[in-house]
Amino acid sequence: MERPAPTDSIGQPAVSSVFAFPADWREGVYQAIYRRRDIRRFRPDSVPPEVLARVLQAAHHAPSVGFMQPWNFVVVADRQTRGRVQDLYERERLAAAQFFDEPRRSQYLSFKLAGILDAPLNICVTCDPTRAGPAVIGRNSAPETDLYSTCCAVENLWLAARAEGIGVGWVSILKLPQLRAILGIPPHVVPVAYLCVGYPDRFGERPELEEAGWLPRRSLAGTIHYEAWGRAAHPDWPALDRLTPAVNASTPPSEQPST
Repeated sequence: MERPAPTDSIGQPAVSSVFAFPADWREGVYQAIYRRRDIRRFRPDSVPPEVLARVLQAAHHAPSVGFMQPWNFVVVADRQTRGRVQDLYERERLAAAQFFDEPRRSQYLSFKLAGILDAPLNICVTCDPTRAGPAVIGRNSAPETDLYSTCCAVENLWLAARAEGIGVGWVSILKLPQLRAILGIPPHVVPVAYLCVGYPDRFGERPELEEAGWLPRRSLAGTIHYEAWGRAAHPDWPALDRLTPAVNASTPPSEQPST
């Protein structure tokens, strides 16, 4: 009698691991994800051009809807240009503080939320919605997929940088029209992410805002819906959050700052 094909815990055919990475590769991917941090404090050491090229190449290999590849990378080392961006950030930081009541406002103002001048390099990742023409596979029903695709490039850049020991900090407290003017970005191109890039003082064990008590990390259980929105459990599904290993993203001794 022919044996039935093996199935997984929800009754689906078991998938062969023939395409899985070797264990050390997989561990490297997960460690880059879990150890990634939003960095604000940088050392002045410059990023070697060949390392920057590898990081940008990884960003350029991000997935994109319809293979539109809508991103561009504006690399900025000139201190005068970065100073203009810093001035813009300072104005917007103070304006944003008015949206918080005390004591939240004072706590917000105490945070260092940008390393524009501290980092040796800034990168502005942009989205050109005209890149692949008016008709793009998969974009007709959801035009904003060009922006989503660009965000994938940002994530690729961030993870590749982390693998290289480079810190990245996303500065979102910027008005886009003024940023366009500073960097000479055409009106139809959208600045998606302004990133501070360089070697950090340290990689924290937890995100800085979590360490400061600004917000906690949400549980995985609270983000999973089974078969439809609002179903926190389902008889045909195991509790997936209970199947994940403990995340150990503590900073190894080799990455601690020297004294």
